[in-house]
Amino acid sequence: MTAAISAKVLERFPAGSPRGSWPAEEYAARRRAEGEAATVVMDLESDAFLVVVPADGD
Repeated sequence: MTAAISAKVLERFPAGSPRGSWPAEEYAARRRAEGEAATVVMDLESDAFLVVVPADGD
């Protein structure tokens, strides 16, 4: 089953970061500390991690 979720992309990070480096997770953690419901998802087509929040109206 596939579910469509509407989200706003805040930032993109290439998947090839150095070992032990988690820039997308660190960015999302800072946004969550500021009160945003940020999460990290993988965009397989672009080979990038996206930090997203729910789109307005959700």
